Amino acid sequence: MKDDHQKPKLNARTRAVHAGTRRSQYGEVSEALFLTQGFVYDSAEAAEARFIHSERDQFIYARYGNPTVAMFEDRIASLEGTEAAFATASGMAAVNGALTSMLRAGDHVVSARALFGSCLYILEDVLTRYGVEVTFVDGTDLDQWRAAMRPETKVAFFESLSNPTLEVIDIAGVSEIAHRVGATVIVDNVFATPVFQDTIGLGADVVVYSATKHIDGQGRVLGGVICGTQDYIRKTVEPYLKHTGGAMSPFNAWVLLKSLETVDLRCRAQAETALALAQGLEGNAALARVIYPGLASHPQHGLAMGQMEKGGTVMALELAGGQAAAFRFLNALEIVTISNNLGDAKSIITHPATTTHQRLSDDQKSVLGITPGLVRLSVGLEDAGDLLVDLQRALDAA
Repeated sequence: MKDDHQKPKLNARTRAVHAGTRRSQYGEVSEALFLTQGFVYDSAEAAEARFIHSERDQFIYARYGNPTVAMFEDRIASLEGTEAAFATASGMAAVNGALTSMLRAGDHVVSARALFGSCLYILEDVLTRYGVEVTFVDGTDLDQWRAAMRPETKVAFFESLSNPTLEVIDIAGVSEIAHRVGATVIVDNVFATPVFQDTIGLGADVVVYSATKHIDGQGRVLGGVICGTQDYIRKTVEPYLKHTGGAMSPFNAWVLLKSLETVDLRCRAQAETALALAQGLEGNAALARVIYPGLASHPQHGLAMGQMEKGGTVMALELAGGQAAAFRFLNALEIVTISNNLGDAKSIITHPATTTHQRLSDDQKSVLGITPGLVRLSVGLEDAGDLLVDLQRALDAA
């Protein structure tokens, strides 16, 4: 099939099934799995030529590129609306690669404070170790973004929906501020998904995903991807990642290709259920608050609905009784499973203060709104009525 640039009228759901497809001489329907670490050449001269100048469909070594991985990269780039993409071994490899590949000692990064724990580690511990200065701001406050920018600011980094408290960042607003000083805007768009938000269209330069989440969506493989311009991906990201070893496995790329065929259907069904659950749980006496961007009670509901097509698949619930009540609630659930993943076909719940964000100090957790009673719920594909009954029964037990 011709690529997306030659078929501009194709809907995203169609591109999620067909974009980037490369067929071998056998004409297979399903994408081929090229499970190989190396490639052969017709002659010594051909090997020399390929190492000097390798075309997109000429491969050298699986750490540099692979036909199955290339199909996944082209397909997700088509969905995201970017010129290119580079697939990585995990979501955190994507975050690390997007940042580290372009930063050096003396550079400055401005980042939203509300981030996943491993993202905070890269910014606070890894980058600063090598002389990069990082300033953290309240991501929802554009004045703080303005005040933090400097002439040497190279990157503005944030999660479009923060993990786990679901703060919504004004992508267009931050992008305008960052671009005034020539900074690159890198957005971790996991919670908003490639289905519900045109992050590049809102002004971002680079979009990263943990493909482990909604893109796989079935709890099978790790993966990540960095989406951006051809120049950024090929000249900045690719040299760094191919030499440091963060490449995606061809098998994982094949699994993710098959998952992309249903990502639109899955995410829309999950978001519809998430909204129904949020509405059904709001006002429950056992809960201090229900946090979901699709609810009118969310502090940035208007911004969320302006940026996103739907409210997403994840919500946060704060148990009024603190950690003890949160643990009783989690332990009483029968359908919803306790795990620290998200974006899965199965509904999953976790207690961030003691799992995903446990390394943070109590003061950091307090600033981020990660209270002892807070739980993060990733809504799956189960029947909405069954899930609501399960959650309400567990809340009664809490």
